[in-house]
Amino acid sequence: MSVQVKKAGEGWKMTETHARRRAELATKLVDDKIDAALVTSLVNVRYLTGLDSSNAALLLTSGGSAVLATDSRYSTAAKAVAEDVELLVERSVATALAARAAKAGGSLRLAVEEHAVTLELWESVRAALDDGPATVEHVHLGRAVEGLRAVKDEGELALLAEACAISCRALEDLYAAGGFIGRTEKEIARDLEWRMFGHGADGIAFETIVATGPHSAIPHHTPTERPVERGDLLKIDFGAVYQGYHADCTRTSVVGAQPQDWQREIYQLVADAQRAGREAIAVGDECVAVDNASRAIIDDAGYKENFGHGTGHGVGLEVHEAPTLGYSATGTLADRMAVTVEPGIYLPGRGGVRIEDTLAVRASGGPELLTPTTKDLLVLDA
Repeated sequence: MSVQVKKAGEGWKMTETHARRRAELATKLVDDKIDAALVTSLVNVRYLTGLDSSNAALLLTSGGSAVLATDSRYSTAAKAVAEDVELLVERSVATALAARAAKAGGSLRLAVEEHAVTLELWESVRAALDDGPATVEHVHLGRAVEGLRAVKDEGELALLAEACAISCRALEDLYAAGGFIGRTEKEIARDLEWRMFGHGADGIAFETIVATGPHSAIPHHTPTERPVERGDLLKIDFGAVYQGYHADCTRTSVVGAQPQDWQREIYQLVADAQRAGREAIAVGDECVAVDNASRAIIDDAGYKENFGHGTGHGVGLEVHEAPTLGYSATGTLADRMAVTVEPGIYLPGRGGVRIEDTLAVRASGGPELLTPTTKDLLVLDA
């Protein structure tokens, strides 16, 4: 599938979208009786302003006013993407915003992202707050912004779909090229990554996992110099980044020989479990139900001890984000969430299978599949 999306600088602006997101967060601040929030997670700052940088923070009041702080390296970009937000150019962004908040005087209930603030940074922020005339009470913002990010808008889903399409086209090209036997895991990983760039990726969502033979039994294997051998299971977990949005997909195949019986058995079980997980995705259903649906098939077949990780997770501006679809997951699925479904079976010393798709939760018609590459058990040309 292909989605036409304009790149930054070609007339596609997100100003209104970012303003809407900030307004949603401001409403939550009002509901929680919070005067202002100091957002220091770089991903959350990007979500709320459009600025992608290595040094930025945002001060947002319950009334909706916002100050974006970044240093001189990103000031031009900040003016371009967040033209409706006041810009403060400082190196110590969070401390500068804290000092700005404290200057207002009176009493201030300030929420901070405790999960995104180091102890060292907090000491600096607290000192800045204490230096101002305001009497400041700090509270935990929690993962309020992450909660907003969990439900995508259609523009985000279009970007995510393009990231997935780029990824799948690259894998299909890799498969079509053949010639796997004798190539190392590292070589195959780099080949796939360059193909993703060739199809328009802006980056790689995570270090590509290429796991062959017995290495395929390691869920998050790091590619090595091991050469592919005839009859190996070849597990590839990969994804492209497109305009900030991360794809996530896993396919497992066999190289140069018909699958052995044990390979067919675990592959079919994982395929059945993955299908059951996809079919359990519906608006209003509990997140844990997706894990339960997939896990039950693997457990009932006697492979309970060979599937240790969760069945899925949210995906978007980060490759792992809310919601979680694991055995201890809480919460329910909502329209326009983007999630993965990725059960697996791993037999130490022999090999393993994982099948993973990225999907968009939809209010009607079932989940939308964003990673359309076949899930048939392929025998790849040697």
